[in-house]
Amino acid sequence: MLFLIRYYLFTRLMSKAKRQKKQNQMKYYMLIASGVGLLLIGISALFLFFGLASKPAAAEQYPVKGFDVSHHQHEIQWSQISPQEFQFVYLKATEGGDFKDRKFQDNWLKARERGFLVGAYHFYRLCRDGKIQAQNFIATVPNKADALPPVIDLEYDSNCINTYSKEQLLLEIQDMHDQLKQHYGKQPIFYISKSFYNIVLAEQFDQVPLWVREYQGQPKLKGEPKWLFWQHTNQGKIKGISTPVDLNVFNGDQAAWHTFLNKNKLQHVPKVGQD
Repeated sequence: MLFLIRYYLFTRLMSKAKRQKKQNQMKYYMLIASGVGLLLIGISALFLFFGLASKPAAAEQYPVKGFDVSHHQHEIQWSQISPQEFQFVYLKATEGGDFKDRKFQDNWLKARERGFLVGAYHFYRLCRDGKIQAQNFIATVPNKADALPPVIDLEYDSNCINTYSKEQLLLEIQDMHDQLKQHYGKQPIFYISKSFYNIVLAEQFDQVPLWVREYQGQPKLKGEPKWLFWQHTNQGKIKGISTPVDLNVFNGDQAAWHTFLNKNKLQHVPKVGQD
């Protein structure tokens, strides 16, 4: 009888030990599975993050390409850059009420001599009057019939955004726009950041063409206005320029580009040697 009791207790103990071992194995396998799952999720997240961060905006579908530069690009070897590859170039000319880009005149002369279609842009300071900024630009940029339309660069500036009310700021921008349009005889273009457009310009200046800075895909602005130019990267590489450079495309095919040129009386590119 004692033997049977001991045997019974022994079998119960062994059975319990087996169940415990099995449970421990299950927990072990579940922990491994959970760890692998978390690892895969982490790897996927990293691929997604770096993929989105490094994925270039899909600008290849647009055949008309250009770039823009300032003194930050230092000494540009214009003779090494092809006017056939890049059909338009914009140069920084001025900023605010008194700043003049030190490389503008040199870039303007050499780019035109090389045969590029050239335009100039002004970096608008939200703290300054529009008329004063217009005068700075007009005093700096030659009024050439074969130049691209002038551009006003409008971006959010936390240091100046509260200088004017929104209504006053729009009036100041309107003043500069009107002065440039009257002086150069061409419809100015607004270069915009997404934040500035959505906060200030949305549903304003409906007739002004937009040049949009957007590095993470095609431009999408509040109200979905049509854009003219798209700056799709600031990390472009061009032979003849030693630093990264802004690359841009025109919103249309070659036929649309020629229509745009004709509208601005630009049927022909500048002749070599013209200033």
